[in-house]
Parts: sequence; structure tokens; C-alpha cells
Amino acid sequence: MTANPPLFHFDNSYARELEGFYVAWEGAQVPSPKLVLFNNRLAAELGLNSDELMGAEGAAIFAGTNSPEGASPLAQVYAGHQFGGFSPQLGDGRALLLGELVDREGIRRDIQLKGSGPTPFSRGGDGKAVIGPVLREYIMGEAMHALGIPTTRALAAVTTGETIFRDGPKPGAVLTRVAASHLRVGTFQFFAARGETDKVRQLADYAISRHDPDLMDAEDKYLNLFRRVVERQAHLIAHWVLVGFVHGVMNTDNTTISGETIDYGPCAFIDAYDPAAVFSSIDHGGRYAFGRQPVIAQWNLARLAEALLALIEPDDLDKAVTLAADELARFPEIYGQFWLSGMRSKLGLSKEAEGDQDLIEDLLNLMEDQAVDYTLFFRRLAETAEENEDEAAALFENTSAFVSWRDRWLNRLQSEGTDTAGLKDRMNAVNPIYIARNHMVEEALSAAEDGNYDQVERLLDLLSKPYEERPGFEAYALSAPEDFGPYQTFCGT
Repeated sequence: MTANPPLFHFDNSYARELEGFYVAWEGAQVPSPKLVLFNNRLAAELGLNSDELMGAEGAAIFAGTNSPEGASPLAQVYAGHQFGGFSPQLGDGRALLLGELVDREGIRRDIQLKGSGPTPFSRGGDGKAVIGPVLREYIMGEAMHALGIPTTRALAAVTTGETIFRDGPKPGAVLTRVAASHLRVGTFQFFAARGETDKVRQLADYAISRHDPDLMDAEDKYLNLFRRVVERQAHLIAHWVLVGFVHGVMNTDNTTISGETIDYGPCAFIDAYDPAAVFSSIDHGGRYAFGRQPVIAQWNLARLAEALLALIEPDDLDKAVTLAADELARFPEIYGQFWLSGMRSKLGLSKEAEGDQDLIEDLLNLMEDQAVDYTLFFRRLAETAEENEDEAAALFENTSAFVSWRDRWLNRLQSEGTDTAGLKDRMNAVNPIYIARNHMVEEALSAAEDGNYDQVERLLDLLSKPYEERPGFEAYALSAPEDFGPYQTFCGT
């Protein structure tokens, strides 16, 4: 009799190669796991059989109750600066890395559960999650992926049949997250803070083999690793700012070596353009405000540099500091160039010209002064290019100020010979019409807490094609109504 093939073809390099960097652990038993969302497209990328995983067996696996064949469930250890203060030991307090798969493109991907119960790193917490934050991360991760932004993704969401108390009774839930890896700046900090240089080296070698294998034989491979992480983070943060995304909790344990967005607890998208926008209930000082994200990313990378100094130049600390500082100093330039290129594309500009920075900054200042919707503006500006001037101008109280800027922009387009006939389509290809609007997300999550997932599924479908206008979904492209009030987010998963 032929045995059934395993549901997952695991190849668990982290468990195999990094003993001492984790604690082997199992998920908690739950009374009634039920699959409520499953990402068929992602499952196909991973080479998984959706039909086999969408039944009771898959629900038990995604709840953490059953470990599939070949899994090596473990809780990773790491440290981190949280709002600027260093915590020498954090770790996966409510998460388990089930294992790793090599997907159809040959890329190694982590499969992790979030909310599967307490671990040795839970610090007194219950290790559980509830349905709202689980679905929030599912929605936000998939929205960011569709926008072309490097991100962790969601494979599945299950309810557990438990009642968990988070500001009242809530349905318990678990998210299955997929990532290029869960290596963080905080992972390096944990061992560096303990003076365990050999383990920092072991971790760095693992990171290089996984994310930058071309550096394995490089003479200065650890400095080159730092250089790559700086570049990836600069591009990532520029992506965030270009679409109006606010992460909300940019601690070093939420800064990845892979350059992916990770942890969608108190995140949000801005409606009105505002560099000072803060949504997180715990960010009282605005440390992680929308406009401060590049500065914080560079600060986080400085903490990674500190952890790597003993590897970069073991016999000359002063030289190591100089080398790392030179690489870190490149961050603003890399970020700035990527952001400026992205803003040119958003404005339909295809060539570089002196004065572009001023043109863009003047626009953003105008949008900030008049609280103009960031996402909606660029879609309507594309209409303006076809001489429907009222589309964008209607967003401004002081129309004359916008008209003055618009004329400068049209002159700039004319100076590079841009064909306005196809300009609208080119602009719409880089400016989304649909983002995960905060009021729409909250409305969908509220319904889901009552067991109705229709709005979540509708939102996921819409956000999967954020650049394509859909008839009947006009409300999803608009700012929150005035009675929605100031928006606040909370850490949940």
C-alpha cells in the first residue's frame, strides 16, 4: 500500500544549521479549528495542494494543533530596540516557525504560525491572537504584495473555537505567515549583546547563504552583507512612503535582513497627506510617524552595524566603525534617488530635470497645507493631464494655489515631449486607485468578528488589483467620511 505524500515538502535549514538560536516548541491544542481564509494563489506558488489543505487536517495544522510531517516547529530568539529602548531578549512569544519550503521559483520561504500559543519567550502573555488582528495582517500583507512592495504574506487564517479576552471577549485565531526569512536586526543584536561573536558570525553566514549567496566567497562578505541590507531597506522604505504607508512600530526586531515588510500590528495608510501622521496608540511621541520612517530605518541599520563590527574588521575596531559608517551614510542617497524616481513616475515624468525636487516638494507642501487625499490626488491628476482640470483641483480649498502648481507641472511635461495621449494610462499604472483604506478595513474586521467574512473577501479581491478601476467600488477609492473620526491602531498579532 502506497503511503500518502507529505502535505509540505519541508527543508528546514534554520533548525538544522542554527542550533542554539531557537527553542523547539509545539503549538497549543485548540478545541475547534476552522479555516476561514486560504490563499490559493500563494499555495500554488509554494507548490502546495490547496484541496488537501482546505479541510479539517489543514485547519488543525494552521491552528498549530497538529504538526505536519517534516515540520520542525520552533520559536526563534531575538532582541530589539523598541521605541528606542533596548530589550536584550524578546523572541517569538506567540509565533512558531513550522519550517521552510523551496517554492516553484527555487526561493526558500518560511512558514510561520502567529497566535498558536505561549512559548518560552512569551514573557507572561498567553501567546494567542484574535480574529481582528489576524485578518488585518492578512489584508495588509496581501495589499502590499499587490502594490509590488516586498512583504511577508498570508497563507491561511483559522479560528480556534476559543474565546480570547482582548478589550472584551473575541474569537481566537491563528495566522499562517510566509516570509523570505524571519531574520531580523534584532536577531543579530541578541547574540552581539551577549558578546557571542562566533554566533553572530554563524548567523551572518547563514543570512548570506540564504539571501546573498553570491557573497559567500567575497573577501569583505560581512561588510557587503551590511551594504545589501542598507540597500534593501532604503528601497523598502521608499516604497512605503510612495504609497502612503505607515508601519507604526519600526522596532529593530521588525526590521528584516531580507528587506521585506514584517508585522502589521498598528499600521495604516494615510488619507490626507501628513508627514506627522501617527496611528499607533502607543507611539505617543511620534517616533514612527509617516515622515520619520526613513530616519528611523537608518537608525535601525546603525544598530545592525554595531552588531556586525566584530566581523567587519576583527583586528581594528576603529576601521570597522569607519567602514560601516561609510555604508550607512549611503542610505539617504539610495532612499532619496529611489523615492525621487518613484515620484517622477507618479507625476508621469520619464526624464530627470533640474528643479524636479522643488516641483515635488512644493506639491507635497500644498497637499499637507490643505489636507488633500494622497492616493486620490494622483489618480485625479491623471485626469487633469487630459484637460479635465476639475478632477484634481476639486480636492483643494485654495484652487488657485493648485492651478499655479499644475501649470508648472504641465510645462515640465511639455519640456520632455511627453505624449499626453497615453499619460493617463502610464500614471494610473503606478498610482493605485485602491489601498487598504482604514475605514474599509475596520468595517470588514468588525463584520468578521461577528462571523461574516464577506466584506473581508470582497476587500481582498479588490486589493489584489489595486491599479484597475472597478465599477461599483467607487466608495473604496475615497477618504474616510468625516464621522469616522481620528483613527487609532493597536498592536494585536
